[in-house]
Amino acid sequence: MAQVSNFAVRIRQEGPVSLLDLSGRLTSFEIGAFRDSISRLLKEGHKQVLLNLSGLQYLDSSGIGELARSYVSVVKQGGQMKVVGLSPKVDEVLKITQLYQVFPEFPSEEEAMQSFSP
Repeated sequence: MAQVSNFAVRIRQEGPVSLLDLSGRLTSFEIGAFRDSISRLLKEGHKQVLLNLSGLQYLDSSGIGELARSYVSVVKQGGQMKVVGLSPKVDEVLKITQLYQVFPEFPSEEEAMQSFSP
């Protein structure tokens, strides 16, 4: 049975910060698109990453693993990764997996943007 993915990554640049709007379902079928986006940003020297997860409806263990892997990649390059817009479901997953301790979460995009060191 083929699964039709409705996952999407939209990248916006605001000054030194790269905003990634994730929407749909981040599962084993879709992590490649997310991984490619992060890799491309790092190759281009964009190390300040803000994930807007307000459009993310579902996250499975593969998606969780990819979020953690991407975080490590960004930090290893001397960057920062933060999140905004957690739905109650995604927030619960991050709490269960203890990832909420890793990802600084902000109530609004503006506050998250201001938190990046210049």
